[in-house]
Amino acid sequence: MTLENTLLEIDGLKTYFYLEEGDVRAVDDVSFSMRKQEVVGVVGESGCGKSVLARSIMRIVQPPGKTIEGNITYHETTNSGTGKTDLLSLPNNGQEIRRIRGGEIAMVFQEPMVSFSPVHTIGNQIIEMIVLHNDVDKDEARSQAISLLDKVGIPNPEMRIDEYSFRLSGGMRQRAMIALALSCNPGLLIADEPTTALDVTTQAQILKLMKDLQEEFGMGMILITHNLGVVAQMTDRIIVMYLGKIVEIADTETLFEDPKHPYTQELLRSIPTLSREKSDDRLTAIEGSVPPPFYRPSGCMFHPRCPKAIKGTCDVIDPQLIEISTGHQTSCLLYDETLEKAQVK
Repeated sequence: MTLENTLLEIDGLKTYFYLEEGDVRAVDDVSFSMRKQEVVGVVGESGCGKSVLARSIMRIVQPPGKTIEGNITYHETTNSGTGKTDLLSLPNNGQEIRRIRGGEIAMVFQEPMVSFSPVHTIGNQIIEMIVLHNDVDKDEARSQAISLLDKVGIPNPEMRIDEYSFRLSGGMRQRAMIALALSCNPGLLIADEPTTALDVTTQAQILKLMKDLQEEFGMGMILITHNLGVVAQMTDRIIVMYLGKIVEIADTETLFEDPKHPYTQELLRSIPTLSREKSDDRLTAIEGSVPPPFYRPSGCMFHPRCPKAIKGTCDVIDPQLIEISTGHQTSCLLYDETLEKAQVK
């Protein structure tokens, strides 16, 4: 990945929540980078830190959460910005981060019903975003908003622009949220579970819409989801997270054909398939459950649930991400050659 082709670089990112019950390491030493126009999927069970990672990039983590360490370097591609910016070096509510947030980096939130203001029309909110980040008057912004609503497939956009969010269906609200996110032609779109609570047909429509718009606008996209079938069709590369850490990174084809980390392997085994011999066969499930946020196992955090765990090793040594082939990284002691040589001696 060349510097000219880089869109986002994250290095050693740590976001913790300081609660009375203890500290929650929601994002714990996460590092990765992505190319311009690349679609990166982030997968993992609930509570693994996917959404907090997205909010950390957007700089919208609320107390008692705090990003305490790391770098988030964004290489600007649109609007008036040039060069690269370390987002963590900017004041959280300063003018510069507010310009980037929404203008350069936009987000489609998990539940559009609570993301829109219920006392303002969707048009008012989209127009406000356009006026805030572009040098246009309200009449031009309204015209752009109507065009965006039409582009995302909302019928009669000239009328719908004056509707309140609670008068729209779930699929329409999500389309309106996508229009809001794309209103300033961002260089990076973060979609956090964009098909939550939608029926299967609407999910397929929304995902196809997002893929088409990503290609049309030429933007990078981070897609956060539980659905491995979605990332198989939508993404160029996949990041697998567990308890706030990255356990595997690979391009989509490699990850599905040759997963290395036991957690990734178990996730893929849990996908329903048409090859089951009997209709009453139970789906494969990962043994155990994600530990409570205040309890972090020693050594490899997945070892209590791992079918390949080595006693006296996996429960003691904390594995680090290592590259096992070009572009394929995993944090598993089974592939640590240094450890293997030490055990032989």
